[in-house]
Amino acid sequence: MQNKTNFKIVLFAPEIPGNTGSIGRTCVALNLELILIKPYGFEIDEKAVRRAGLDYWKFVQIREFESWEDFLIKEQPKREKLLFFENTGEKLHYEAPYSHDCYLLFGGETRGFPYQVEDEYKSNFYRLPMYSENIRSLNLSNVATTVAYECMRHFV
Repeated sequence: MQNKTNFKIVLFAPEIPGNTGSIGRTCVALNLELILIKPYGFEIDEKAVRRAGLDYWKFVQIREFESWEDFLIKEQPKREKLLFFENTGEKLHYEAPYSHDCYLLFGGETRGFPYQVEDEYKSNFYRLPMYSENIRSLNLSNVATTVAYECMRHFV
């Protein structure tokens, strides 16, 4: 089965190599491009990234950008195509206006997105539901995989 979408997973300043490796593995499974926006909390060729991506890491389609501004200038995404996923989102991920060419954006594990990005794109922020008061966040790779499959579900 061929993926007929062009949506992309974007990691903004990822901090944990294992999460990036796992998300890369999901990208290979769904034939998606992985966009990484610096700075990283690790070296991209670090063994932990490859370990989490297993022997699939060599198949990950990666593009890197030096900063958020670099991403916006070079990629020139339409505002409505940028879908941010963060604990602070007021709407659930089910409500996101997924499109075949959208960008699924995820912030760094401990820092999320810079305040100026959150302020500017507040209406584009979504979250996964969490019903227990005993948890403050979900693992980034789990969230990215859940959102990617939800997006894909709209086009299969």
